[in-house]
Amino acid sequence: MKLLDGKATAIAIKQELAQAVKDRKSAGKKIPHLAAILVGTDGGSMTYVAAKVKACEECGFESTLIRYDDSVSEETLLRRVQQLNEDTSIDGFIVQLPLPAHIDEMKVTLAIDPKKDVDGFHPFNVGNMVLNLPGFLSATPAGILELMHRNGIQTEGKHCVIIGRSNIVGTPLSIMLTRNTNPGNCTVTLTHSHTQNLREICLNADILIAALGQPEFVTADMIKPGAVVIDVGTSRIEDETKKSGWRLAGDVKFDEVAPKCAYISPVPGGVGPMTIASLMINTLKAMDLKGK
Repeated sequence: MKLLDGKATAIAIKQELAQAVKDRKSAGKKIPHLAAILVGTDGGSMTYVAAKVKACEECGFESTLIRYDDSVSEETLLRRVQQLNEDTSIDGFIVQLPLPAHIDEMKVTLAIDPKKDVDGFHPFNVGNMVLNLPGFLSATPAGILELMHRNGIQTEGKHCVIIGRSNIVGTPLSIMLTRNTNPGNCTVTLTHSHTQNLREICLNADILIAALGQPEFVTADMIKPGAVVIDVGTSRIEDETKKSGWRLAGDVKFDEVAPKCAYISPVPGGVGPMTIASLMINTLKAMDLKGK
């Protein structure tokens, strides 16, 4: 069994990006500038945004963090999105999800300039992804592909089973893996809560990607020996042995599944760091597309 170390892979990517930024500085060119809007005090969102700001520092990017209370009006948030669209110093920006219930997330997503949509959530970028046209790929699926690519995992002709059909991970990833690219050329089965005989389907998977948000859902009896297992889930579960009283768990029951795998990603330290690395890649790409 080989561990798919997303943390180490992300460090290598950030080092490459940092060198690219140094080269740009030496040539007198602009360096990338990423902005993030954070609404409220959700613990997970705060952690992710802090990690993104830190990644900007490590890559030599400029970063701007804009914070609002969870009582902020939809109108105020949309106005700030438009300001960022028009700010030529900002190359790309994100609005951290989830947003409070009184704000329409899709309306906010649609308001973002697709050329600055480094999260890859705008329908323009999603459509380009489906048609294999230039655009920004959603950061988590793109990070998963990069993790597989840099670890030499062969995908061509393989059967990949994805558990979870969210618009952020499962659905776009299913499309990316079927494209005539590397990684790609997979036969993909996209499963969900209404899928029957899920265990039997998973047992046929050369590559199993768990992205359903249910801690330790995937067990050893669902894994074909020698499979590649990628765990996208991140949940807090009670753990009295920890000072905090909880620990992070993925969608895969790691200790019992790992011995059966050729490769497996851990939680934490697997897909999470790759998501942030992909966001940095998209931000540099956004600046390059502007010809700066």
